[in-house]
This record gives sequence, C-alpha cells and structure tokens, in this order.
Amino acid sequence: MRRIWIGRHGRPTGYHPAVTRTRARLVAEDAVQPPRTISPAVARRFLVLRHLLAPPRALPPGEPSVLRVLERLGSLQFDPLEIAGRNHDLVLQARIAGYRREMTDVLLYERRLLFEAYNKGLSLLPTAELPLYRLTWDRSRDRHAVGTFDEHAPLVEELLDRIRRDGRLSSTDVEPRASIDWYWRPTNQVRAILEALAEAGILGIAGRDGNRRIYDLAERLFPAGLLAERRTVREQARHRLLSRYRANGLLGAGGQAELWIGTGRAAPDPAHPDHPTRTELRTELIAEGALVPVLVEGVRGHRLVVASDVPELDRAATEVAAGSPPGGAASAVSFLGPLDPLCWDRDLLRGLFGFDYVWEVYVPRARRRWGYYVLPILFGDRLVGRIEPRFDRPARAVRVLGTWWEPGFDPLEADGFAPAFASALRAYRAFGGASRVTFPRDRSGRALAAAVARAGRRSVRRRGRRPTTRARRCRPCRAPGRGPGRDDRVPPRLTRIGASWRSRRRPTHRRRPGAGPRRSAARTSALRAGCRCPSRSRSRAEPCAGRRGSRTSRAPEPASSPTAAFGRVRAGRSRSSTGRRAPSRPARRRGSCSRSSG
Repeated sequence: MRRIWIGRHGRPTGYHPAVTRTRARLVAEDAVQPPRTISPAVARRFLVLRHLLAPPRALPPGEPSVLRVLERLGSLQFDPLEIAGRNHDLVLQARIAGYRREMTDVLLYERRLLFEAYNKGLSLLPTAELPLYRLTWDRSRDRHAVGTFDEHAPLVEELLDRIRRDGRLSSTDVEPRASIDWYWRPTNQVRAILEALAEAGILGIAGRDGNRRIYDLAERLFPAGLLAERRTVREQARHRLLSRYRANGLLGAGGQAELWIGTGRAAPDPAHPDHPTRTELRTELIAEGALVPVLVEGVRGHRLVVASDVPELDRAATEVAAGSPPGGAASAVSFLGPLDPLCWDRDLLRGLFGFDYVWEVYVPRARRRWGYYVLPILFGDRLVGRIEPRFDRPARAVRVLGTWWEPGFDPLEADGFAPAFASALRAYRAFGGASRVTFPRDRSGRALAAAVARAGRRSVRRRGRRPTTRARRCRPCRAPGRGPGRDDRVPPRLTRIGASWRSRRRPTHRRRPGAGPRRSAARTSALRAGCRCPSRSRSRAEPCAGRRGSRTSRAPEPASSPTAAFGRVRAGRSRSSTGRRAPSRPARRRGSCSRSSG
C-alpha cells in the first residue's frame, strides 16, 4: 500500500527527504478517494438535480417542503431588498409549487423551527443546528463587550430592562438617540445597540414588520437545553465549512472571498490560534470521506461533492447518457434568486454554464450591463438569459422591465421554451399576489408577450378545460350567452401582458358629443351575451325571450324596461329610443339562453 505524506497544515506533500515522520502524519491511500472525472453536461445535470430544480416547483406547497429545502441546502441567505421578492423567498419559490412567504414566516416566528443567524451573511438556519452556529455569537459578544457595550452601557441596560419588563421591542418603540458610526453608515443608537445585542446572541429576532426587526430575549425564543449545549470550536468551524459545500454542491477550494465568509482563514490566524484553518478542515473532511473530490472537464481545479450527493451524481450521469430531460420531465423554466446557492460561485457559472452573472444592485447605473435587480433564467439544465421583474403592488402587477438572452438562444424558436416561460410567469405572478404581467412595449417585448399568450391558450386546451375562462352571462337571468369569443379563449391572467392585443381587436373610441345615454352594465352584459331578457327585475320563473338573432315576434315591453329604453337587440341594426342607431353585432347562433322557451 502506497502512502501519502500529509504536512502539518493538512497539505499532501508527496515524499521528500526533508519531510520527517515527526512533522507529518501518514494517511493511507485508500482513505483518500481518487478524483472522479465527469463531463460538463453531467455536472450541470447534477447541480439542477441536487438543487431540486429538475423540474422546478416540483415540491408540494406547505411548510414541510420548506424544511426539505433547508435540509438539502443547509442554509438560505437572507437579503432585505424586496424589489422582486426577498432572496430566500425567491429560492423557495423556484422549488415549491404555490409557495407563499407566510410558509417560511410561520416556521421562523411561530413554530421556531428556523432562526436567523450569521453564516454566509444573515441566513435562515435550522434551529436544531443552533449549537453549531454559536461561534459567531460568542465572538461578536467578545468584540462588542470591549467596544459598543462598554461605550453605550447605560443604553444597553435601558433596552434590556425594557425588554425584560415589557416584552418584545423594535427600534421605533424607543425615542431615537444621536447617530453613531455603524457598519455601512451612521445609524440611530437604539437600532445599532439592538443589532449588536442580537449579533451577540443576547437577543433574538422574534418577528418582522416588513423589514423592521422585532427583538426579544433569546431565552424566550429558544429551548433552554439548546442554548446550554456547547460544541467545540473545531466542531463548529467544521460544520460551517461543510455547510458551504452542502449549499452549492460543487465548490472547489478557491473562488471569490465572499464564498468563505465566516469559515476562518486559509492560513493560521494569530488572533485566533484555537481556530483551525480552512485548508486543514477541508483535508480532514476529504480524508474522512465526507467530501468526495471530482474533476470537471474544462473547469479548473478539483471540485468537492458531499458524500450523500454521490447517488445524485450517478443519476445525472445515467440521464445524460440516456438523453433524458432533467428529472425525466419536460424542461421547465425557473427564475433564480440573486443569492441562490446555485449562483454563489461565479467562476463555476462562467466555466460550466458559460454564464457571466453579476448582481448589479450595488453597481452604479452608468456601469450596469443589465439592470438593478436581475434574476437568472434557468431552462432545463441551462442558464439561458436574465429577467428583471418588479412587483407593482398598488396595481397588483408584475412589470418585466427587461429580458436579456444568451448568445445563440432565441426564446421564440427554442423548443418548449414559450410554454415553460409562461408557466414560470404564472407561478411568479401568483407568488407576488399580482393579477397581471406586463412587458416592455418594444418589438421584442411585444413578440415575447404574444408568444406567452399563445402558449397560455394551448395550455388551457391541453389540460382539457373549457376555453371560456370568463363565461359571458346575462346579468338579469344569469343565463349563458352566445358562447366563447376570441377573447374568452385566453386565460384571464394573460390578457394584459404587454400591449393589449384585445384593444387591437376591438378598438375603443371616444364617445361623440350627443351620442345618447350610456348603456347600463346589466344591459351591456346582455348585449354581449346575446340574451334578450327584457328586465333585470323579471321573475326567475319566466323564460327569457330566446337567443339573439331570433326572428320570432314578441310582445312589446313596458316603457320602463331596459329593452324599450335601448332598443331591441336584433341581428341587424336597430333604433334606440333616442332615434340613433344602437350598436349591433352579426347574428350568432352558437349558444342560446338556458331559460329560453324554445
């Protein structure tokens, strides 16, 4: 059995006379698995499978699905910006059908199965893993004890006494004090001290009112046994490093600095001699088999896969070899959050997907290539473009400010993309509580809106639903009207995408001066439905006059009836009581009033 020499910093040194047994430890070669080589196609398929995106929105709605995503990814990064939805909500919306933000809020602030703490930035973490994330609390307490807590001791005691006495507290419940320098910018003292107490684990986030945090004592929010449990520094550092590989699925040993925030340094840190280095912990995880090294063709360096994900890697290789779509289902579209764990390693996205993604929310407008809050578009196992949606909550609309497509990808020609994109838009619209979606009124926006509308009509027919999603009925008698028109065959949620095609088919004009009285809503409904019900107050037991276009004679109505006021509805033109021609339509004999006497 050949032996590999591991130096004191955990790096394989190979045999060299200068390396002695006293300065190194021996690791058997069979404990270190040789790297497995995979193709880029297998790597892409593996990522979408283990990220629960093949197909997207495959998990059923509900809190158990949220917990399943957290179990798979380990943590979700929190960002307060709500331009297109909060980041963790976007991550969950891409994986859970019918997701609503209340599902996660219940787990966070009522059932307490999740909590907010710092991992890769502020993150949502399983409460059961709280002892493994106390390291940040302990170090923040030590740092603030000799700084913020010492300088503002009276305010610290005042806030803690008030919370102990009166319960939960937010920064707006206390009269503001003078601003102090705090992280990004000068901040009100009350807000800064409350944040420092939460960073130290003395307070916890009990709830949120929008983005305003509501604090309470940690012992009121978490079980006493969980708070009393202590893990060693090495255990916590090891778990935190492993959580990064759990979240992304295919990280290497390098990458941009923000990938490793909170995991310690790669080299020994003189300020924390008790903290093991990242390199040492990674080597230990590889040696124990918790991480499995792989080589991806065309991607620099080794990549590491969590051992429990190896079956997904085998499944990805089988699907690619068989030519099957991701997950065995038709390729679908999902919009990824800007801080989705799949998007963490920008070098990996560039080398594996050929996708150059930069979140430009903090980039000056003049230097942006795309937009302020842009989401990657995943189609199957390819990243094909970007979309910039905005929630217009007063108008209950999703406004798509722009779309950008990768070179060589045409959304109008790609097989299956239009219906998949329409389905993703419907799910996103429902997630935000919007009733319509609008696109830019340029040529590409209109073409995409038309493609989405056509895909919506086809999806209605495939599901076997009646095409009359908005059945026209006579309001006085509630009888079905003349049957579906061209506009009725389009689902209501797609009727206002982009420039209104309905208005092009039925142009509306301003009323001419002296055009006569307007029709009532009930009469307008009756005219459109083709029903000749004479009066809204007519007894439900009496039959209607029959379908539109009938040549049968009928008795004259009383002068107070709507028919006498607006003229009789016929196939041709008719005169109203004002002597002007009433609006008319060509005779249609598709449908008839259900209460017609025949």
